Amino acid sequence: QVQLVESGGGLVQAGGSLRLSCAASGRTFSNYPVGWFRQAPGKERDFVAVTSWSGVTIFYADSVKGRFTISVDNAKNTVYLQMNTLKPEDTAVYYCAADPEGSWRSAHDYKCWGQGTLVTVSS
Repeated sequence: QVQLVESGGGLVQAGGSLRLSCAASGRTFSNYPVGWFRQAPGKERDFVAVTSWSGVTIFYADSVKGRFTISVDNAKNTVYLQMNTLKPEDTAVYYCAADPEGSWRSAHDYKCWGQGTLVTVSS
């Protein structure tokens, strides 16, 4: 069983930056994609970004393209989400997830989830 732990969330002003981390432990998932999703109050959990564990294949949601960067540190078993030029609409709980059964962009297809980390962007 893989355990995922997110960290790095917090309060930031619009235009600022944060870096989220997703540390994996337990069973290795070196062959699995790892994705970031976010959920704002009263809304569904939305896709943000996903990377293959090699870092070769990466996809972003249109809403974050050019502002967010997903990356992998294989040695640390950690996936990062660098978030720049943050906007109030980026406010949400951010989750990392691993091992999708189908679509890499669908939250419903992921089997392993972290507990989430809250990002609040003030205007």
